[in-house]
Amino acid sequence: MLNSQPMGFYSPSQLVQDAKRHGVVVLPVDVTISSWDSTLERHGNAARPAVRPGLSLLRGMRDGAAERIANARAVRRFESVRDMARRAQLDRHDLQVLAAANALPSLAGHRREALWQAAAVVPDRDMLATASPEDETPALQQPSEAEDIVGDYRSMGLTLGRHPLALLRARLKASRLMPASTLHTYRNGRLARACGIVTVRQRPDTAKGVIFLTIEDETGNVNVIIWPKVLERQRREVLGSSLLGVLGVWQCEGEVKHLVAHRLIDMSHLLGELPSISRDFH
Repeated sequence: MLNSQPMGFYSPSQLVQDAKRHGVVVLPVDVTISSWDSTLERHGNAARPAVRPGLSLLRGMRDGAAERIANARAVRRFESVRDMARRAQLDRHDLQVLAAANALPSLAGHRREALWQAAAVVPDRDMLATASPEDETPALQQPSEAEDIVGDYRSMGLTLGRHPLALLRARLKASRLMPASTLHTYRNGRLARACGIVTVRQRPDTAKGVIFLTIEDETGNVNVIIWPKVLERQRREVLGSSLLGVLGVWQCEGEVKHLVAHRLIDMSHLLGELPSISRDFH
């Protein structure tokens, strides 16, 4: 089950992207529905259930706050962000975590409106607990698709929208950087060029200095092998890149396929403020 702890070598982003590619519906995190752990639920007339990610995926979310949210909404539905904050005893930190992750759409609208309300709403105390102050939210422009994707990765390490590289594909194609789906059709020994978000960095003790990377794009994943000589020459790119271009040789034997890197290019600037989401050396 998808949760805050990656499953084996796979990050939550990899699991979500793979599920979507296989036709699994992944629903957004919603404070009025989501539990601490991810759950399965019926979705329309679909034959198989959809996945609802849990609040545990939200960076900075505390399990105690999530438990209070679940207990409060079991009594009655939330009427507003203020009502939820008061009854679930949420502080400003809790509200900002929920707003940043776009987990308040049914109570506060889009991400910018939710962040505005989170900044204004704190749990009322003592004699003001039953007061209903008027808090008028200004008309805020909805974030662009790219801004929402950046917000998703910053707050959860994944997005349910289009993959970031789908927005960059035309530019990458112009640089002859092929998607994972194309590389997986290559014959053994062919020169290959790829680009993806670094989701996993592995350096096993038994690998004699070899680093194994996984890069992810909108079509799938590519496993990359970094030999010690390449690491010595391009350590900064190996260890510091969020978005990595890889030039090398494609190797495949049966179902075992990987790209042996000869040259690496740090392309993180294309992601703007998108943070690194890789799992490093675990």
